[in-house]
Amino acid sequence: MAIKVTRLLGFTGVDPRERPLAVKWGEYLEWPVLLVALWIPIQWYLEETGAFTTIIAHEFDWVIWLVFLFETTLLTLLVRDKKRYLANNWMNLIIIGAGIPAEWAYTPLVGALRNLRLLLMIFLLVRVSRRLRLYLAGGRIGSMLAIIGVAIVLSGIIMSRLDHSIGSVWDGMWWAWVTLSHTGYGDVVPHNGAGRFFAALIILLGVVLISLFTANLSAFLIGSEVEKVEKEEKQADVLLLDLAKRMDRIERLLEAQAAKDTRSSASDTRLD
Repeated sequence: MAIKVTRLLGFTGVDPRERPLAVKWGEYLEWPVLLVALWIPIQWYLEETGAFTTIIAHEFDWVIWLVFLFETTLLTLLVRDKKRYLANNWMNLIIIGAGIPAEWAYTPLVGALRNLRLLLMIFLLVRVSRRLRLYLAGGRIGSMLAIIGVAIVLSGIIMSRLDHSIGSVWDGMWWAWVTLSHTGYGDVVPHNGAGRFFAALIILLGVVLISLFTANLSAFLIGSEVEKVEKEEKQADVLLLDLAKRMDRIERLLEAQAAKDTRSSASDTRLD
């Protein structure tokens, strides 16, 4: 299902049947792409609040664009079927062609283009969702908590700007935590359409994250109990082995004593 979605969105990545070097580099470059996806809402918030000057924001726009240009160029050179790779990753071509930061200064739609980067963030997260799912399924509790924390911070930042009724970023983070955990206090809720649409996405994300976290936590607790039982069983096995060795030694001593008594009785009989 994830592969079909990424193909529809034009973010398939390198086909697993491609050259091993291309597949390897495709996996390496997934982490920079993930960092870009996480940075986009932070930069968007800093621009919206005026913490970033236009010059600094423009420089970061160039960095994001260069990441896509480098990834697409390198992987296109490495893959065997270049036509299929570009067809399955057509969104990269659109980002590179239409997303050149130098063009933004000459279009009246610069505000809309900047806000569309939030949609780009969702596309990027969908693209790396399979690898993240495999990583999180490994039972890493610490990693799960870190990812949930990052999701809460980023969701709070985005929601506080999408829906001004939320208030501050801290209120947005509180809303994100309540929504992700499906507690639903209802003290902080979005009121406009954009906020409610984003809230629906966070609810779906919460179903996945909290389910994985609950499953991993249960597996960890059960695993701890199993490990404790196995440790006790090993100790019992050691005691039983030691007891068996002692019983064998006692039996050998008794047999030796019985043989000695038999020889002594036979000797006494001959003397008589």
